This record gives sequence, C-alpha cells and structure tokens, in this order.
Amino acid sequence: MNHAKSSPAKEFVVATETGILYRMQKQNPDKKFIPMSENAICKYMKMITLDKVYASLQENKYQVKVPRNIAEKAHLAIERMLAIN
Repeated sequence: MNHAKSSPAKEFVVATETGILYRMQKQNPDKKFIPMSENAICKYMKMITLDKVYASLQENKYQVKVPRNIAEKAHLAIERMLAIN
C-alpha cells in the first residue's frame, strides 16, 4: 500500500488476493492496478475482521502450524515483502 502511494508509477501488477484492489484503487484513484490473476480470491480472507483478529489475539487461539520446510520457504517470501514495504 505504501509503495503504490509513494511511487511515481501509474500502473502496478498486483500478485496477491484480489480483495486488496478496491482499497488500493480508492487510495490511489489516479493509478491503475492490474491483478496478476482474476482468480486470486480467498474465501477465508473474506471472513477475517478486525474484531475476530483482536479476539483471537486476546484469547490466544487459532494457532497456525505448518511443516518446517514450508515455513522456511515462506519466511524468505515474507522477508522480501517486508523489505519492499
């Protein structure tokens, strides 16, 4: 979100869940956001709300566990995403 806002570029390819496109367009009406895939829709992301996240953190529930090899690969991707933010 910060990169799109501060970048002088006028077009961006977005390679994440398409639900973010509305917010990006709203915050940057003079820019164009092109989804990498129109099918990048996660029904589970649509179920997440701030109230549910808050309750989860307060109650310390909904722990997500992934195999170590997958976590290691994901760690690199997450570090790269944070680096460009």
